[in-house]
Amino acid sequence: MAFSSCLCNHQLALKINLLATATKHSKSTFNLKGVNNELYGVRIGCKITSDWSFMGGSRAILMPNPRSFSLHRRGLRVQASWFTSPQLAGDAFTLGTAAVLPFYTLMVAAPRAELTKKCMRSSIPYIVLGILYAYLLYLSWTPDTIQLMFASKYWLPELPGIAKMFSNEMTLASAWIHLLAVDLFAARQVYQDGLENEIETRHSVSLCLLFCPIGILIHAITKAFTSTSRESKNEIQ
Repeated sequence: MAFSSCLCNHQLALKINLLATATKHSKSTFNLKGVNNELYGVRIGCKITSDWSFMGGSRAILMPNPRSFSLHRRGLRVQASWFTSPQLAGDAFTLGTAAVLPFYTLMVAAPRAELTKKCMRSSIPYIVLGILYAYLLYLSWTPDTIQLMFASKYWLPELPGIAKMFSNEMTLASAWIHLLAVDLFAARQVYQDGLENEIETRHSVSLCLLFCPIGILIHAITKAFTSTSRESKNEIQ
């Protein structure tokens, strides 16, 4: 009887000891879910560790997980697709074309007006077109651009490489702005040369808008024809 009582007491003491040890060292860990873990734009991955003991009761411990830290700034993050979208390329194409039309209109409709002369002496349109071109060129630039431009072993452009480069709408829009700036500059040179030498330039300026080399050629022919005609008239007189 005494042996049985001693055995029961020993088993009870062993169970209490095991329970105390288990509650002291056991912790249950689970992911933080359903809790807002975003603070001042910084998203933090956390874990909650629950601990229980006879003396302190139950408690929850919040443990941040440094591996899951991620910056998340709402409203400040800029998406690159906004700047390289086809919509931007189309808008730049349209706005660039519309920007140069008033200057061609003045040179053709009122070539000798003071307003036309003043506008064509200004460098503002070339500055604006230059900035727009530089911006589009920056957006369309890729690590392969130089390789596509100078694809041959002699560092000369090749047609397949240029065609592949212009398959990008942003690159094509930048090339169009480039042409608009150069064409307007050439048209201004034709216009001013016509004023200095009293030569008709309205037809040449009109051609410079879309067919700039032809416009320059026609101006050269017109200038030569006008000079020959004047010399003939002087000889007759």
